[in-house]
Amino acid sequence: MTAFSAPIAEQIWDMKYRFKKADGTPIDQTVADTWRRIASSLAAVEKDPGAWEEKFYDALADFKYLPAGRITAGAGTARSVTLFNCFVMGTIPDTMGGIFDGLKEAALTMQQGGGIGYDFSTIRPKGSDVKGVAADASGPLSFMDVWDAMCRTIMSAGSRRGAMMATMRCDHPDIEEFITAKSDPARLRMFNMSVLVTDPFMDAVKADGPWDLVFGDKVYRTVQARDLWDAIMRSTFDYAEPGVIFIDRINQMNNLNYCETIAATNPCGEQPLPPYGACLLGSINLARLVSDPFADDAALDQAALTDLVTVAVRMMDNVVDASKFPLEAQAQEARAKRRIGLGVTGLADALLMTGLRYGSEEAAAQTDRWMHAIARAAYLASVELAKEKGAFPLFDADKFLASGAMQHMDEDVRDAIRQNGIRNALLTSIAPTGTISLYAGNVSSGIEPVFAYAYTRKVLQKDGSRTEEEVVDYAVQLWRDLNGDADLPDYFVNAQTLAPLDHVRMQAAAQKWIDSSISKTINCPADISFDDFKEVYMAAWDQGCKGCTTYRPNDVTGSVLSVSEEASPSEVPDQVRDEGEGAEVVYMSEPLDRPQELEGATYKLKWPDSEHAIYITVNDLVIAGHRRPFEVFINSKNMEHFAWTVALTRMISAVFRRGGDVSFVVEELKAVFDPRGGAWMQGKYVPSILAAIGGVIEKHMISTGFLAGEGMGLKADPQADVVAINSGPRGKACSSCGSYELRMVEGCMTCGSCGYSKCG
Repeated sequence: MTAFSAPIAEQIWDMKYRFKKADGTPIDQTVADTWRRIASSLAAVEKDPGAWEEKFYDALADFKYLPAGRITAGAGTARSVTLFNCFVMGTIPDTMGGIFDGLKEAALTMQQGGGIGYDFSTIRPKGSDVKGVAADASGPLSFMDVWDAMCRTIMSAGSRRGAMMATMRCDHPDIEEFITAKSDPARLRMFNMSVLVTDPFMDAVKADGPWDLVFGDKVYRTVQARDLWDAIMRSTFDYAEPGVIFIDRINQMNNLNYCETIAATNPCGEQPLPPYGACLLGSINLARLVSDPFADDAALDQAALTDLVTVAVRMMDNVVDASKFPLEAQAQEARAKRRIGLGVTGLADALLMTGLRYGSEEAAAQTDRWMHAIARAAYLASVELAKEKGAFPLFDADKFLASGAMQHMDEDVRDAIRQNGIRNALLTSIAPTGTISLYAGNVSSGIEPVFAYAYTRKVLQKDGSRTEEEVVDYAVQLWRDLNGDADLPDYFVNAQTLAPLDHVRMQAAAQKWIDSSISKTINCPADISFDDFKEVYMAAWDQGCKGCTTYRPNDVTGSVLSVSEEASPSEVPDQVRDEGEGAEVVYMSEPLDRPQELEGATYKLKWPDSEHAIYITVNDLVIAGHRRPFEVFINSKNMEHFAWTVALTRMISAVFRRGGDVSFVVEELKAVFDPRGGAWMQGKYVPSILAAIGGVIEKHMISTGFLAGEGMGLKADPQADVVAINSGPRGKACSSCGSYELRMVEGCMTCGSCGYSKCG
């Protein structure tokens, strides 16, 4: 099959994965050309490239095996990009020079498109002595602010947003400040944040015992473990962060615990990695492997699954040799251990197609069996590769087989590893698949439940007319094809109606056979009690998960999208896409006429290097008691600024008058960096005059209640009751395409329309 099963799939391919010249001329004429490009590139490292290219192509065809976005977009293009999705950077030294060396390495990695993770526990706490300079340490949070600014710089230089994970141990003296950092809507927007929770801490929580906060050999103070746990819970209840990583469990279950210690993960948490660790990702599309879907004898084709996993492991192993790396240390680490992260997508659809309700005990048992089959096939495939190409360089049979993860592996697999070695140190991971799941025909994402059965989008045709396009979940569309207008069976459930503990059950069932970790969001209703919310995390701990991420609608992060199955066209987002020009989806509405009088305020901005001040006037429109920005005027006596201030005035005002969520204007202005350098203003570094203007407009938006805080971030976006012109309140718009399809999926705020994900 070389055709797309849904229009949105082709649009995602064209926007994100289709190989094009610099001027936009397509090189990949069809998706089959994309598959051929990937297959040829990854087969090139083989002794017989021609034979393996066909096998690789067959695995990719019909969207059965889905390499992650970095591979799909970059393989065979000769571009200077990494094919690895995620990295954990080197351990941060507790020295000023070492800290900023780490910052440089992070920038170089993000420049090539890699998401990064850092453990900030190694930096001495705030107020500690700094020997030799008679000063107090500013603490790890202050340096996280520097990383955050760097990420904005890299974001402004490329088409992808930066993605970062920050971790801190539960016994670090600054852990309380770390836990509450995201309560400030203007701080650390480019980070996901997670607490490294240890086994002794969880024991102390359950016993309501004391807990020492230490750095080095010094105990800074002692708190009650349960109070600290409640602080973590309260923060994530209120602000959706920090997440929780059970770090001792991760290290105990790591196949490589004899030669590495893990203290951080990639931005979405599915890859716990050592210093300079890197991992590539890919997914088996389970929805394509079900035979006789919705029939009494519907089942996953086990033989096809084994064959597909075997080929996918070889393809991913070849990526280690085919990829470029931002840093040599990353290349050395990857080649010494050859870890890969093979996962799944379409699990929920596959369960539906076999008549199982996601979250039920039967579905969890089936998930356990399928994940077991994948793990078994992956490990045996890697053993066969070791026979042919050699085991990974740091392989030690006795130590490898003694790890916690290998204790429940089949004995014949353990014997094969003992006798022949294994090519890849770790093999399985379940990553976010938001964009590639859309590309594959809108299959359910990763191991998440189906989010929405269907929603409607509008498409602008070449003749200027608009047509409505229904985006339907893959399994739902298949049901319709087979059963017409018959009602969906009662075992069809979605993320909005699923009980939180059902989510945990599914994550735990999959985790048993995943040697890395899982990116999954446990959706919680806004009205869940705090005690019930805490029980979700305790259940994740008790059931063997390696971490837990929840999403509960709240005043800071807003609410996830809820799509009604019976929504009329007037209730769904108005999204327009110019198919002829290949433009991305944007939200449009008719501009509103200007009233005779508007409320507003004028601000004086003095840029240090400019002789004359800049005056910024922001006028607001009042709709239903809410103020929203309507126009901006920027004036200065400095004629050097005349042309661009006039242009900026006209452009920003035009955007404001279109309505919708215009907070992205602030974000884009603040992300502009002047190559000549910025200036320090009121104790903060502002990278350009435009960024300073963006800050003034943001200040105005906050003062009028239009914004709760700064521009969009990785998980916690600014929220206010934004009143869209010509419609009712719609919540936040996607910063990439403008549509109102944002949802929290696998720990990442993801757009259901264009596939944009804030985790990169």
